[in-house]
Amino acid sequence: MSTLLLRLAAPLQSWGNSSKFETRTTEKMPTKSGVVGMLAAALGWERNADLTKLTDLKFGVRADREGEHITDFHIARTQKGKDSYVTYRHYLSDAVFLAGLEGNEKIIEELENALQNPCFPLFLGRRSCPPTPPIVIGIRHKTLEEALIEEPSVCENREKTIRIQIETNDLQAGMAQDVPVSFDPQKRIYGYRKVKEFYVELNQNPSEHDAMSELR
Repeated sequence: MSTLLLRLAAPLQSWGNSSKFETRTTEKMPTKSGVVGMLAAALGWERNADLTKLTDLKFGVRADREGEHITDFHIARTQKGKDSYVTYRHYLSDAVFLAGLEGNEKIIEELENALQNPCFPLFLGRRSCPPTPPIVIGIRHKTLEEALIEEPSVCENREKTIRIQIETNDLQAGMAQDVPVSFDPQKRIYGYRKVKEFYVELNQNPSEHDAMSELR
């Protein structure tokens, strides 16, 4: 098995899991549905595509810098334009995550190539949140858990103790309803997965990032 590691960083991120009506919340960590949506966009899939190929991948994420939770609000008008109402949108500001997807090497390599040459624009949970490059860290021939624990930090000013969330078969684990079955706007469907959370200490120095490399 192979694991694809991704750096999810941006001025703002928003990973909604239970957003309804005028309030759009965000989770503290990237959701599987949000990352699968980004992968589907990179591959050029339409919203009614079968997502099984992506949802079958084992997903995990590490919070190198958890960022700050902020709330923005917008004043919107009704369709008839006579009345207005306030909507609230929640974001993570200045957060940096290391996400991983474990699966068959052929699929992992296909996703790596797609993210480096995306068909559709990529965003971190919401269209107003484009990612800061680089997204792709690389492929590691390790299990997902090993890769998330052993990979050096992907940012400066990281947390002293790093939070990791990862899919598991442990019967005592918590449940998350963030497995996308359908992104069809007319019928969005999300399934469940078991997730365990734990903390680790990273002793490695942050990996170096050449900011000018994207311009060469």
